[in-house]
Amino acid sequence: MRLLLVALPALVLTACGSGGSDQAASKQPEIAVRSEEQNALHQLDEMNRNIALKRAILASGLRCRRVERSGYVTEYKKLSMWSADCDDKRSWGIFVGPDGTAQVRPCSDNQRFQLPECKIAEDPTGRTARGITKTS
Repeated sequence: MRLLLVALPALVLTACGSGGSDQAASKQPEIAVRSEEQNALHQLDEMNRNIALKRAILASGLRCRRVERSGYVTEYKKLSMWSADCDDKRSWGIFVGPDGTAQVRPCSDNQRFQLPECKIAEDPTGRTARGITKTS
């Protein structure tokens, strides 16, 4: 009985104390789930990407007669972030989810809500950043 009382706290301490450093050293890579819609945006040429992002803006009940410039920004919390500048001088951040839905926000709100800046990546298709090769 005494042996059990001495051994039990030692087991509890061993189980509790060893988790932190081992978990940090063997951090599992994050799995990204992406929809066909998310991946398809990376394959579009500039004109068709502008059209697709304009449709997302309009579907959100916002106005944009013509997208003058667009491009991939970054991945943000499992959402692909794109930016679109409309001919009325408004800029939009479009967040495309793994389920194919899009959330559109004015780029002017991003800092206030601690969202990424609407700065288009060096490769506006986003293929380089995501390791995607162009498909024909």
